Amino acid sequence: MVLSAAPARPRPPALPGWLRASAHLAALCPALWLGWQVAEVWRTGSAALGADPVAAIEHFTGLWALRMLLLALAITPLRRLAGQPLLLQFRRMLGLYAFFYASLHLAAYLVLDLGSYWHQLFEDIARRPYITVGFAAWLLLVPLAITSTRGWMRRLGRRWGQLHRLVYAIGVLAVLHFWWLVKSDLREPALYAAILALLLGWRLWARLFSARRTAAAR
Repeated sequence: MVLSAAPARPRPPALPGWLRASAHLAALCPALWLGWQVAEVWRTGSAALGADPVAAIEHFTGLWALRMLLLALAITPLRRLAGQPLLLQFRRMLGLYAFFYASLHLAAYLVLDLGSYWHQLFEDIARRPYITVGFAAWLLLVPLAITSTRGWMRRLGRRWGQLHRLVYAIGVLAVLHFWWLVKSDLREPALYAAILALLLGWRLWARLFSARRTAAAR
C-alpha cells in the first residue's frame, strides 16, 4: 500500500537487499514478540499477557497498526526534509504492515473476543461508535492494500492518487477509534492525535505554500 495522495512518479532508487530485509524484520518484530508471549501463555499458563490476554492482544495489534500508519504518513515529509528519495521505498511497506496489524486486530476481536458469536459484530458496529469507526478504518484500508502495486497505479492513473487520499480519513478514524476506546487516561491517544495533526498539518502547509509560489511565479 503506497500511502500517498501523489500520482505515480519516476521509480525511486531500489533499496539494497540487506536494508529491505532489515526493514521487514523490524516491522515483523512486534508480531513475533506477541507470538512468543501467546506461546508462553499457552504452554506454561504464565501471565505474560496480563490478567486479560484477549484485551492485551487486541490493544497490542491495534496500537501497532496505528504506529505503522503514522510511520507511513511520515515518510513524505521526512523524504522532503532529508532530500532522500530512497525513503519512498519504505512507504508502501509500512502501509502494508499497517493493514497487516489492523487485520490481526480485527481477527483477534472476531475470534478471541466474539468467538462463535460473529453475528454480534454487526450489532456492535451499530451500537458502539468506537467499533463503527474502527471497522470503517479497516474497510477503507482494504482497497489501498489491493491497489498498492505498480500495475494498479498504471491502470488507475490519476484515480489512483484520488483513491489513496483515503489514508488521511483512515488516520483520523483510527485515532478516533483509539480515543473512544480508552475510558480514563487519554494521554496516549492524545499523543497519537497530536502526531497525526502534525503530519496532516504539514501536508496542508506544503500544499498552500506550493500554491502561493506557483501563483507568484505567474
